[in-house]
Amino acid sequence: MMPLAHIRVLDLTHARAGPTAVRLLADWGADVIKIEAPRSASGAGRAVTGARRGPDEQNLHRNKRGLALNLKDPKGHELFMRLARSADVVVENFKAEVKHRLKVDYESVKAVNPAIIYASISGFGQDGPYGGRAGVDQVVQGMSGLMSITGEPGSGPWRVGIAISDTSAGMFLGQGILLALLHRERTGEGQWVHTSLLEAMLCKLDFQGARYTMGREVPGQEGNDHPYQTPMGAFQASDGLVNIAAPSQRLWERFCRALGADELFNRPEYRRAGERKRLKAALNADINAVTARFTTAELVRELNRAGVPCGPINDIGQAFEDEQVRHLGMAKPAEHPELGAVRLIRSPINLSAHPQGDRFERAAPDPGQDSEAILAEFGCAPSEIEALRRAGVI
Repeated sequence: MMPLAHIRVLDLTHARAGPTAVRLLADWGADVIKIEAPRSASGAGRAVTGARRGPDEQNLHRNKRGLALNLKDPKGHELFMRLARSADVVVENFKAEVKHRLKVDYESVKAVNPAIIYASISGFGQDGPYGGRAGVDQVVQGMSGLMSITGEPGSGPWRVGIAISDTSAGMFLGQGILLALLHRERTGEGQWVHTSLLEAMLCKLDFQGARYTMGREVPGQEGNDHPYQTPMGAFQASDGLVNIAAPSQRLWERFCRALGADELFNRPEYRRAGERKRLKAALNADINAVTARFTTAELVRELNRAGVPCGPINDIGQAFEDEQVRHLGMAKPAEHPELGAVRLIRSPINLSAHPQGDRFERAAPDPGQDSEAILAEFGCAPSEIEALRRAGVI
């Protein structure tokens, strides 16, 4: 039994942030029912993130079952509420006006199930001056300040290469759901859990944000260099670049000894950490003159042997083919009825009591793939299901 095998989740989410939260629950055994509009009600019925059977959708929605349900139809809404009565969690990322118009907001669901954990994700929060705005990752990356500290000094703002605010908000919402489930376990009380892309991204600024909140310091771009620690960044090898971290006195000495750079270690201006930080530009140039004598493989081998953190700068293919990544088994298959075994990225959480299997339970469902089986579980007779299908409700 997986840790969340006793939890049933109704998933009303779309795009990326909400599905990221639900994926956490699905990967650890929750019975997740992904609810979306039937093709006749939603138009083309294609995925927001791209091809329905493409890698993005498959990775976001694995381990879920699919129910196509028209919430705009009174019978569809009645069916949803029937499901909600026995659900543990409802997750949604509608605009506030939409969920109230559909009557699937927290108060409406709470009226039929007071113990429900109702989880919401939005761009900017559930209320406030921007509460009604739609939020997307790149816009939030810019508004949160993240783009202003990404990239080389003077290069102008740069976005991070993944949907960092979406995935961060999804991770935080997933944690919030688990906290609410623990609270309900003790008290029997349900509650509304919510976060937003903006809140998540400001939190993820971490020490860069605290530099402003505590000291009104506005961080800038540092490129590949660490804002505080020196030397820590990307350095030149004879065949590319490597990341090296040797900021402490002990690591600095180990770095110089490992590469035979006694002349660098003995330079009086580089003997103290504070001086190395103050002279960072000159120091980096002198380090590059040393590291450029070695290949990437040589630097990685010799520096790690000396206890100095060092690693290659891989492309994504190289990352997944790395021997440690393969050892960790970060990609594993899900069996799709038409695509065959699709390899997806597993949860990074490891529990000794619940070792991860070597396969996902199921691939992402097509729209409404499991409608009949799900509705039968909730007491719908075959004749009722067929009537709902003819009426376009499912």
